Amino acid sequence: MNRYPLWKYAILAIALLIGVIFTLPNFFGEAPAVQVSSAKATIKVDTGTLQQVEAALQAAGLQPDILALEGNSVRARFATPDDQLKAKDAIQSALVSDPNDAPYIVALNLVPRTPTWLSALGAKPMYLGLDLRGGVHFMLQVDMAAALTQKTDSLAGDLRSLLRDKGIRHGGIQRDGQSIDVRLRTEADITATRNLITDQLPDLQTELLGSGSDQRLRASIKPEALRKVQEQALKQNITTLHNRINELGVAEPVIQQQGLDRIVVQLPGVQDTAKAKDILGRTATLELRLVDESTEGRAAEMGTGPVPFGAERYLDRNGQPVIVKKQVILTGENLTDAQPGFDSQTQEPTVNLVLDAKGARIFKDITRENINKRMAIILFEKGKGEVVTAPVIRGEIGGGRVQISGRMTTTEANDTSLLLRAGSLAAPMEIIEEYTIGPSLGADNIQRGIDSVVWGMVAIAAFMCVYYALFGVFSTIALGVNVLLLMAVLSMLQATLTLPGIAAMALAIGVAIDSNVLINERIREELRAGMSPQQAIHAGYDRAWATILDSNLTTLIVGLALLAFGSGVVRGFAVVHCIGIATSMFSAVFFSRGLVNLWYGGKKKLKSVSIGQVWKPAPDTTDTTDAAPTGASLASVATAPLQSPTVDKP
Repeated sequence: MNRYPLWKYAILAIALLIGVIFTLPNFFGEAPAVQVSSAKATIKVDTGTLQQVEAALQAAGLQPDILALEGNSVRARFATPDDQLKAKDAIQSALVSDPNDAPYIVALNLVPRTPTWLSALGAKPMYLGLDLRGGVHFMLQVDMAAALTQKTDSLAGDLRSLLRDKGIRHGGIQRDGQSIDVRLRTEADITATRNLITDQLPDLQTELLGSGSDQRLRASIKPEALRKVQEQALKQNITTLHNRINELGVAEPVIQQQGLDRIVVQLPGVQDTAKAKDILGRTATLELRLVDESTEGRAAEMGTGPVPFGAERYLDRNGQPVIVKKQVILTGENLTDAQPGFDSQTQEPTVNLVLDAKGARIFKDITRENINKRMAIILFEKGKGEVVTAPVIRGEIGGGRVQISGRMTTTEANDTSLLLRAGSLAAPMEIIEEYTIGPSLGADNIQRGIDSVVWGMVAIAAFMCVYYALFGVFSTIALGVNVLLLMAVLSMLQATLTLPGIAAMALAIGVAIDSNVLINERIREELRAGMSPQQAIHAGYDRAWATILDSNLTTLIVGLALLAFGSGVVRGFAVVHCIGIATSMFSAVFFSRGLVNLWYGGKKKLKSVSIGQVWKPAPDTTDTTDAAPTGASLASVATAPLQSPTVDKP
């Protein structure tokens, strides 16, 4: 009756083994480290960079515990924070000769101390939030006025192109704040321009100003379009920040919208505020310009003459100058996708760009009008541009698909694609709040959180063992397994643990022990009813299951609501809460019954179980002479045969 088949014990053993393996990395803590990342798209972090870092540390007399190339960065782990700071200074001096034009970002960081054999099994510690690990916090204010101005400039350029294509003559187009003024001479031109704006630029609304020869048509952005521009600017900035930070190897950054025009950025583990600002400032934009093929342009390219008026000088990846015109044909805003690939003929690495409808139309016109001329593709980062390639236009290119190739490695093609997909900031941002949480404060928070969970478990374990005896011991072991599995699942999911998450873990302990209390009390009730111990154990678990399931499902519904509609720390609480409910049902019912079956299941003639005092009702000692018969006596009376009354004869 109370025996598990072998396969159920195998499941329990496997669950325990997985729980131990994936929970262990969380007990090794983190070590101070120095992280070296690329500060420019053209600078690559590879084995050469690793050798430079190693040489710099040897020259400074520092021996890192681990020095490795991980993803797009080099990380050196040290035993103490003092060695970490000395190593940062040594690496900074060796790799960064000009702080104003730094090729690398050298930042303080924290890395796990997980042993290699655990890492090889895929076991990693949970990510810790800013409040537990330390790091930097920024509040960024998005300049919405600049976003609207940029949008207005774009619409003004579109309107200028449309008027030129339709042959509508005008006296000039000027931007006035978030409005566009078009000077027109005739009523026919005014009507044609209005119709053109209505058909082609639906985000604009028009009104006629002035009179006579001073008439002008003012086009302003509609209120609903203004709100859409602001929302898109905020979303694009958040997306760009995500892409930039994720590429630089910062684990589990928090990037969230706050209010209508603010963004909160938290970088756990990064202790260097200045370098964190560099990370936030890393954005790349793309511009397509024609190369100046004039005699003056070629002379400037050869270094025998000045840069002609209306042109600019940039260097390509080989350090050779390229003279390009100032007029920008296309920008990264016209990109919808950028993917690495290979040229079908030369098999060289390429970057394949996909343009939007407007960009495809402009690119088709430009390539048709400039055959056998060069077009430069310039990548801008931190205000400095570099010519990625300057191919010759061999024919008209339509369809909105552009291929960038020429002396690129596969890694460079991948990195360039990532940078272009990340895009640029839709609007400038200003840091209005910043602070750093040190690792010591984070460690103090961790210790307090662990103490609260541990002492809570000790108090519960003491009560359960005293009140339920051996069954209380089984419940305590199941409770420990619940915490083990909860930490293992969080580690496997690589979830971020914060102080609210620790609070949810403490709550999960209470929910888990409540299930065991229901089971134990149900077994006691069955024993009071006169069942044998084996039958009481079987009935107690079976009949308590429905109650446990209902109570946990209602609690899970609340957790899912918090997860769906909450944000920030509320979601972190909800994640741990929901996982804790699932692990508690497994440990409180399945695992604890396995322990009970293992202990009592093999005893055929079981007389009693150690489940504490089973309170029974006291026997009824009242006089029953004149009282109504009890249930038992009523039953006996009801079942007694009826007899005929005896009559005495005279």
